[in-house]
Formats: sequence, C-alpha cells, structure tokens
Amino acid sequence: MDQHLKETRLDGQLVYDGHFLKVQRDTVRLPDGKTAAREYFRHPGAVVILPLFEDGTILLERQFRYPLDRVFLEFPAGKIDPGEDHLACARRELQEETGYTASDWQAVCTIHNAIAYSDEFLDIYLARGLVPGERKLDEGEFLETFRAPLAEVLTWVREGKITDVKTMIGVFWLEKILSGQWQPTPA
Repeated sequence: MDQHLKETRLDGQLVYDGHFLKVQRDTVRLPDGKTAAREYFRHPGAVVILPLFEDGTILLERQFRYPLDRVFLEFPAGKIDPGEDHLACARRELQEETGYTASDWQAVCTIHNAIAYSDEFLDIYLARGLVPGERKLDEGEFLETFRAPLAEVLTWVREGKITDVKTMIGVFWLEKILSGQWQPTPA
C-alpha cells in the first residue's frame, strides 16, 4: 500500500557498539532512486508500567536523567533484556524500582518515541492489584516513588512539569481508561 514511500537498505555498518545503545549507519535507496545515509540508534526496547491503586491514585517516580541534567517525574519503566518476555520485564521492573507487585496486568499500547533516529519501542502495561514489598534497585540506580491523583498529574502535564513522553502518553491513556472510553486488553 505505501510502497511508493519505502526506503530500501542497500548496505550498512555498526558505527558504535555501546553497552546499552548501538549506532547504525545505513545507505538506503530512496523512492526516487537516489541514495541517502540513515543514522539511527539501535535499542532493545523497553516497558512502561502504569501502576494504578484502587483509590484511583497512581504511582510515579522522581529520577535524575543525566542527558538533560534534571530530575523527571515518570512512570516506572525499564529495558527489555535479550530474550525476555515483555510482560515478565514489566513485572520485574515494577518490583525492582518500586517494590510493588501487581495481580492484574493489562496491555495498553506500544509506542515509538523517537521514530526519526531510533528503532526504540515501549510496551505500556496497566498494573492493578498492587501489593507493597521490597524494591531491588539496580546498582547505580537512584529514584524516589510517590503517589498522586490522576487530576494532579494531568495538571503537571499541562503545566510542563511532566515532559517525559512515555509518562505523558500513559497519563492520557489512564484518563481514557478511568473514564471508560478506552479499554486495555488482558496481558
């Protein structure tokens, strides 16, 4: 259907192989027959968890993000390990970062947050039936968790206090889910 827009990879090379990210440079044939270079980050994918308590509050994190030199308000999230089931990753990340486990998991959506320069995707899950426990942060990981009502979090998005795209999308989904307009699917 969209073949007239497709770019075809002719060759490529890995130009940087980091611990977490890889940088790829490919030569592609454009729809008009000309060639161009495409550079992009290779990313293993990640999960995002929307922890929703029975009283309607949601669990968020405060975490320093080095590239932008500031603390961000965001949902729990984490990188998918090689061969790891995506839901298993969500369960692991929720427990590691927050200490909570959840008895009810639903798949919300998949997002691609940087389509111009990365193949990264994030699978978003809704977690309910939250039970507190002991968190197990990764070495070198520092964050705080807190609960907030959805209305307040929506205000923070509107005011620019939350700018993290995965969190913004998750908040908008939660608003639709809680209003009954949208329904996630069982995970």
